[in-house]
Amino acid sequence: MSQINRVEVHEFAFEVPDLGFDRSGFNMVFQPGNRLNLSKYAVVIEADDGARGEYVTLWGGTKMALGQTLSLAPQLLGRDPHQRELIYDDCKRALRQYDHMGVGCIDIALWDLAGKQLGVPIWKMLGGWRTRLPTYASSYHGDRNGGLSSAQAYVDFAEQCFEMGYRAFKMHGWCDGNVKEESETVLELGRNFRGRMNLMLDPACELRTFADALAVGRACDEAGFFWYEDPMRDGGWSQHVHRKLRHFIKTPLLQTEHVRGVEPKADFIVNDATDFVRADPEYDLGISGTMKIAHLAEAFGLDVEIHAPGPAHRHCMAAIRNTNYYELALVGPKCANAMPPVYANAYSDQLDAVGTDGCFPVPDGPGLGVKYDWEFIRKHRVASHEFK
Repeated sequence: MSQINRVEVHEFAFEVPDLGFDRSGFNMVFQPGNRLNLSKYAVVIEADDGARGEYVTLWGGTKMALGQTLSLAPQLLGRDPHQRELIYDDCKRALRQYDHMGVGCIDIALWDLAGKQLGVPIWKMLGGWRTRLPTYASSYHGDRNGGLSSAQAYVDFAEQCFEMGYRAFKMHGWCDGNVKEESETVLELGRNFRGRMNLMLDPACELRTFADALAVGRACDEAGFFWYEDPMRDGGWSQHVHRKLRHFIKTPLLQTEHVRGVEPKADFIVNDATDFVRADPEYDLGISGTMKIAHLAEAFGLDVEIHAPGPAHRHCMAAIRNTNYYELALVGPKCANAMPPVYANAYSDQLDAVGTDGCFPVPDGPGLGVKYDWEFIRKHRVASHEFK
């Protein structure tokens, strides 16, 4: 039996041009001339037989998640890296007072280690379903800087995405939560793309009242939107309010991005508080947690939609029957996706990486199937933690 004998966590920072934060201080938006400094971290798990699993965090790589990962890392020493279910369960219990965001990167690195040992990609280990992933362009939030600053700007960008091959488009609105502006943009997208592209709306919990969410939901109904996601300031947590909203609108709701793990998502399902189910390998305790959620949704006859892009996300989606779209988030007409440039092979989650069929490929190499640029990570490293 192999044992984990070393865990490394490398913090690094990088700059993204023409991005900043809107006046809320939280939503990234187009900001010409600005350079936004972002931080992420990489996890390396090594076993005494030389096996090595790696993962670089993406949207889930926050400072809060880093603290949780650092608290769990020393507890991995001496463990069998192939006992992913046991490690998953122990990590879940250890972080029972927290949101579990630090677990996913550890689980993903363990899957990468196993795939490399076996010489197969993770999607084959999970039981593959597809190798091309239909993708939607998921926009940055609206800005006031000449990027996504009007309904027409969203229409123009959606048209650009359509011409590139995308057949689905999701709008993130403005931080103001302005019902009139949000609704008018939804209706304009519907007038231009209904029947050509599937359309989605994610206010990202910016709408301030139930009445606001209802008004925008009715605009989604009129425009024929595919789903309506996390509309209200409850943070996407309240089962009661989303069940109530479902009684008044026809557009399916997509909830559970902001509740972690299989159990609270089960509660949303059985209480009729969502139509689609969200899952994310970084947010939901890794690949192990994501597949539990996918099978839960399948048992109820529902679809699970993978949140955000990344290599682990692609492997999960490749092995899930009951899912529709890969989310290419976040993209805009004048700025790149804010993903860290950490890949030394051809892997990309940039807007122009879509195929003419509107799909992204699933990596086919062992484990995650990506080669990380450790020279870049070391050059931009701001702190390193080693446990052995």
